[in-house]
Amino acid sequence: MAGNRCRKRATPAGAPVMVEVTFMEPFEYIKPSSPAEASAILAAEGSAARILQGGTDLIIRMRGDFIHPKIVVDLKGLPGMRDVAFNPDDGLILGAAVTMNEVATHPAILAHYRMLADACETVGSYQLRNRATIGGNVCNASPAGDSIPALLCYDATAVIYNPAGERRLPLFDFFRGPGKTDLKPGEFLQALELPASPAGAVGIYNKLGRTKVGDIAVIGVGVLGWPQRSNPSGSAWRIALASVGPTPLLAPTAEALLAQETDDLAVDAAAAAVMNACRPIDDVRASGAYRQAMVRVLARRAIEAVLAHLPF
Repeated sequence: MAGNRCRKRATPAGAPVMVEVTFMEPFEYIKPSSPAEASAILAAEGSAARILQGGTDLIIRMRGDFIHPKIVVDLKGLPGMRDVAFNPDDGLILGAAVTMNEVATHPAILAHYRMLADACETVGSYQLRNRATIGGNVCNASPAGDSIPALLCYDATAVIYNPAGERRLPLFDFFRGPGKTDLKPGEFLQALELPASPAGAVGIYNKLGRTKVGDIAVIGVGVLGWPQRSNPSGSAWRIALASVGPTPLLAPTAEALLAQETDDLAVDAAAAAVMNACRPIDDVRASGAYRQAMVRVLARRAIEAVLAHLPF
């Protein structure tokens, strides 16, 4: 399979622009009929094989000459990969190939995991979200993945197919570095499991990009709060961050501060603790100093918005 790709060749000023037409390198497309078959192919082919779910990142990287897979393994048709299952007592199961738009519009997710729906709706354009998948967003292991802070706040677990037996891993431990996950040869992400959301929980995802819509997150802040009578403040918190470290981050010090008190001074201290949890870098989208300053602003806004809606 191949597709056209064009490159502009530099020319002297005023001269016609020379366009060189090249082709995506040929690759074999395989749609396995079972998880075991998919696993065997991935194990045998190693780095020569790439997984296809939505393809919104994979195809761009192939056309851009960043990767050159010999085999593309389409997992969308495997059992459960496109399923969404919700039970009020047990929680939510999202197949890895569920699209961003399916997450953003699913009634149960809107009712019980609203921050996740809101975060997925910030990804790209509507058309892109019809293809992009929740599993792809996770497995890309980008520190800027928009769905990840919400999934971390809801204590998601990665369900991983392993030829020796399915294994489960807390999502926070799934990420090993930029673009790196805990997946072993022959493994792939089957689903994400989220426990029942705490009663009365309120979640906010604040994203800062260079443009109003469709941009990769310069900063992403997810804040989840819920009533918790056993804590001095009467509330409990989860805070997760995107695009401010080599992997998605948590802010446990800020969470502990808010569990004690939620007045203005405590909110200020928690926002500062979020800032201190960051390990941002300078890149083409923002400096590390800017990210560190703005994550404090976005965290404070998210905490205040949650507090305004908590059912105390």
